Amino acid sequence: MSSEEPPELRKITDARTLRALAHPVRVALIEELSYRGPMTATEVGERIGETPTTCSFHLRQLAKYGFVEEAGGGKGRARPWRMTSIGMSLSADDPEALLASDAVVRVFRERSFARYQAWLRAKAAYPREWRKATADDDYMSYVTADELKELSDELQALLTRFHDRLEDPSKRPPGAMLVETMLMSYPVDPPPPDEDGGEDG
Repeated sequence: MSSEEPPELRKITDARTLRALAHPVRVALIEELSYRGPMTATEVGERIGETPTTCSFHLRQLAKYGFVEEAGGGKGRARPWRMTSIGMSLSADDPEALLASDAVVRVFRERSFARYQAWLRAKAAYPREWRKATADDDYMSYVTADELKELSDELQALLTRFHDRLEDPSKRPPGAMLVETMLMSYPVDPPPPDEDGGEDG
């Protein structure tokens, strides 16, 4: 277990930056560079099924908003790109930013669920130890908002224990594989009525 504290996540709150993120190619680029390390437009394009030209354009847009930077070396599309930081926190209060934030989350979750479906189709080919190590569970609980926040914080602390292995491949033990764990918690009951007796939008 790593004794290091996870790095402070970049907090994104403005609608313009959030809208710039809400594009499937840009999300795919962020994922690949975060999980696989620096790559050229050609290399990352091969991984996500896009042309080097398309990847170059979107990498430049991500650089404009401070998500990626040139890693040094190479020219043109042979220049490697890297993330400026791993992970982000989306937070929005005004309606415009909230809509943009929701759009970004939808793109990320669509890709996550696509990977989950791919796992279900392929899991028979994995070694038994990996099939037994995975989890596919669902829990329902009655909790207050404060209790849910406390639970989320505790689970996030557990799930970031190996964060340093994303940026430093030398810290990955033999046999380690990239594993995705999704943490989602949300009320199932409808929102409580406001003080006037109507639904609070």
